[in-house]
Amino acid sequence: MSIDKTSATPEDQHIVENPEAAAGADVAVDPRLLVRERGLAGYLDEFKRKMRAGDLGSMPVVVGLIIICAIFQSLNSAFLSAENLNNIAVAMVATGMMSVGIIFVLLLGEIDLSVGSVSGVAGAVTAVLSVTHGMNEWLAVIIAIASGAAIGAIHGFFFAKIGAPAFAVTLAGLLFWLGFMLQILGENGTINLDGDGVVGKLTTYYFTDVAAAYALAVVAVAGFFLSSYLDSRRRQAAGVPSRPLVDILVRTGALAIVAFAAAVMFNQYKGLPLALLLFVVFLVGTDFLLRRTAYGRKIFALGGSVEASRRAGINVTAIRISVFSIAGTFAAIGGLFWASKIAAANQGSGTGDLLMNVIAAAVIGGTSLFGGRGRTWNALLGVMVITSIQYGLALQGIATPIQYMITGGVLLATVVIDSVTRKTQKTAGRA
Repeated sequence: MSIDKTSATPEDQHIVENPEAAAGADVAVDPRLLVRERGLAGYLDEFKRKMRAGDLGSMPVVVGLIIICAIFQSLNSAFLSAENLNNIAVAMVATGMMSVGIIFVLLLGEIDLSVGSVSGVAGAVTAVLSVTHGMNEWLAVIIAIASGAAIGAIHGFFFAKIGAPAFAVTLAGLLFWLGFMLQILGENGTINLDGDGVVGKLTTYYFTDVAAAYALAVVAVAGFFLSSYLDSRRRQAAGVPSRPLVDILVRTGALAIVAFAAAVMFNQYKGLPLALLLFVVFLVGTDFLLRRTAYGRKIFALGGSVEASRRAGINVTAIRISVFSIAGTFAAIGGLFWASKIAAANQGSGTGDLLMNVIAAAVIGGTSLFGGRGRTWNALLGVMVITSIQYGLALQGIATPIQYMITGGVLLATVVIDSVTRKTQKTAGRA
């Protein structure tokens, strides 16, 4: 006689046909049900359990970032200076923005190779419309971002609706949109932008008032605490495991140290960069979208199993198209930051090692190449690692080829760690 497990009552679930065998069996405990009742010892036990289960989280990249900073600071005391750290914070935003979009695609277990070319198209469209044709720059920026979203949706259509592999579709997009960018830029190949315009100020404007950096730190810390506390209260009311108040306070305190240290550093140089503020706003918004909305849960579900998602009633085609559209949108936004950095749109926009750095930032930050695991905050951690390496090596006068090799080595190490942890999680029954 078969038993429908989905409709079994709680009484049915406690029936054991072989109590002798069950008595000697190991009981699998849901990690979320572990209650920290023993203070520091409890946290240490939980940490050990996560390590055994391959649940490393962001720990490898955080440790790696600390090591990178320690090495470069020992080699050159200027590495951790306010000026250099401020420059790193601004320089990483363009790649970081594009990496946010790539994370959405990676969560599906797919890849988008066109984001570099799409970023170049966005810068070129803005320059042609605002400079060559005299259009209002705000309107030109909106059109450029909308163009990125439309391009991403086109790629998503061929992938999700037609069934072409995402790799092939976006590789074709890389070539097509690169040619399109060169075509609209014309024979000169370079269009200079107004340094005091909308795009120009993206990477050059600083909030010089010291209150701005401290206000951002306060908002970040308070927002994190309130979000964590309210989430804990909701979970308690629902009768499910939640973080204890002490845990929330410890995490909030750690964030406060980092946030206010950053505020002090920014105020020692030019102030809070507008570019970094916008990056943080986008990170918070996309993190909320992925973790707190039904749409975000559908993306994670697709990354876990397409067939299971389809049977659960998820519109797989629509989600896939929208995700590639999001990737195109963030590629365009990143392209505007790149155009701002060089105050121009030229034939080199979106080319070179940009695509590899964008993908590397997402993966190094902790997003899995296999889909279903990652957060948009991974873009921040990953791009901090890449940009820190680039600036640290530049301070030492090390040539670009060596920078490529070191970045490639870091990426390989990250992929290896991701693969090993997936195997460990499968062994532990968590993958």
